[in-house]
Amino acid sequence: MKFKFGKYLFLISFALLILPLASQAKTKLNLEIVSQAQAFTTAATLNITASSLPIKLPWQWQALGPVYNYSFQTSGFYDPSRPLLIKIHYQQTNNNLKKIFIFDSWAKVWRPLPTTDFPQQHYAQALTTSISGRLLLAVNSNIMTVGTASWYRYRHGLFAASPDFPKGSTLKVINLENHKSVIITVNDYGPERAIFPQRVIDLDYVAFQKIANPSVGLIKVKVEPQKVSGLALHQALVPKASSPKISAWSAVIMSEKTGKVLWGKNQNKVSPLASLSKLIAMRVFLDTRPSLNEIVTYKKQDENYNYRYVLPWQSAHVSLYPGEKVTVKDLMYSALLGSANNAVESLVRASGLKRPVFIQKMNELVKSWGATNTHFVEPTGLSPQNVSSPLDYAIITREIFTNPLLQEISTTRSYRFQTLNTHHWHTIHNTDRLLRLNTYRIIGSKTGYLDEAKYCLMTRVRTTRGNLILVNFGSKSRAADFADNVQLIRYGLQLLKK
Repeated sequence: MKFKFGKYLFLISFALLILPLASQAKTKLNLEIVSQAQAFTTAATLNITASSLPIKLPWQWQALGPVYNYSFQTSGFYDPSRPLLIKIHYQQTNNNLKKIFIFDSWAKVWRPLPTTDFPQQHYAQALTTSISGRLLLAVNSNIMTVGTASWYRYRHGLFAASPDFPKGSTLKVINLENHKSVIITVNDYGPERAIFPQRVIDLDYVAFQKIANPSVGLIKVKVEPQKVSGLALHQALVPKASSPKISAWSAVIMSEKTGKVLWGKNQNKVSPLASLSKLIAMRVFLDTRPSLNEIVTYKKQDENYNYRYVLPWQSAHVSLYPGEKVTVKDLMYSALLGSANNAVESLVRASGLKRPVFIQKMNELVKSWGATNTHFVEPTGLSPQNVSSPLDYAIITREIFTNPLLQEISTTRSYRFQTLNTHHWHTIHNTDRLLRLNTYRIIGSKTGYLDEAKYCLMTRVRTTRGNLILVNFGSKSRAADFADNVQLIRYGLQLLKK
């Protein structure tokens, strides 16, 4: 179709037009282009078509409609100081981050345009100075921008908690009822999307007051990212690379069924693995065929072993007193869910094996599985001399979870037990926060931290195309650790679809 325009303001609306495509399919052209007066020195003709051909976008983005091919033809000139306003409409309510992309024909990649979303009116808009090209609207379903917001008291300032943007990011939060807005800085994680699926952000009381009366409790808002911590906005929200950009210094994605490495970053790099050591210790302990109901009397020496590597207040532990009696089951859940170092040493003692022999068996076991870059000097992971690599640990994970008990324990969210003789209650929570999100079918998990190791995480995820094993070592923070692993999961799922 062709449309002619003179020197005045013009509007091209395709929201109701239907054009036949080469494939004989019918596609609604929900595109508008608005030009400023005198943008063209002479009359211009616009040609526009829609295409349903396959689109290769950055891996976290999905097209929200067809590709639009457009071009202006004119015998005069176009003034680039008068940009074209592009609007692309979408039919259904969508509360996730959206961007209008334009195709870079030289680099052969889709590049994002600065985009504003109008979710209540169901369209997104952007500016361009290109008088021809290919356009599309895409959505990042991993980032929510429209939903409800509540408030809390923490730092008494223009701050907020976000589950989608890292600490230090600045966001514009707009009250969709009165259109008041406030610029905030993210300084905390939350709210938990699994518990509050419609909650997009929580505002500090001071920030909430800027756009609503706190007495209302909940308001409907739109979030517009202004700056994402540590990255330029377009880098953070629209990665140019076709694979994950993670903070971890090494990582791997492996197919459990085939053992094939699907993706890796320094996957053979050897470094401390921290508390990921504990799963191997528990596997060696279970190979001694213990009874889960066996009673173990706690001894002070169990925690004294930990203090060879850290100060007492630095060691994760379950608070037991010498002489208190617990079951093997209680100690195993404490060791894996809460990463309690003293519980591991109690089980080493209860195994009946001398401690050096127990550690030797840990080394022999992983070597027999093919993890040749892994070595242990103690059973908890407190020593930085306990080392492995992401690839080695993925190999270990394949073997570890042939034991269904370890799978069950490692994915339990919390466990409560009572000492048998003193009747003290203990509640142990799983250190892997991803288990609380209910987003992925996690069937194996372990976290780790050590100053020398930074943050480490292994997850095992069930999919319809086979289980994935994902390991990252050396993430810069706990939040980055989980974010890195989520990226690996999402990318692994994309790879399985190919």
